[in-house]
Amino acid sequence: MVQSMGCVGSALDNAAAESFRSVLKVEYIHRHVFATRAEARPKIGTWIADFYNTRRRHSAAGGKPPAEFEQAA
Repeated sequence: MVQSMGCVGSALDNAAAESFRSVLKVEYIHRHVFATRAEARPKIGTWIADFYNTRRRHSAAGGKPPAEFEQAA
């Protein structure tokens, strides 16, 4: 994970990215143990592609998963 690069006093510029990082850490990273970063990368990518983008509902997308929201647009 990379530290946020937002400007001081600009709270909303990275809100979506910060929210995603928080969900990733709480719902996946802190619940698993990875021996190396190389092991973690494909597993995290799979979690994003198989769960986060297809099943997890997002308030910013009207309560739809991102994949469903993008298909409707």
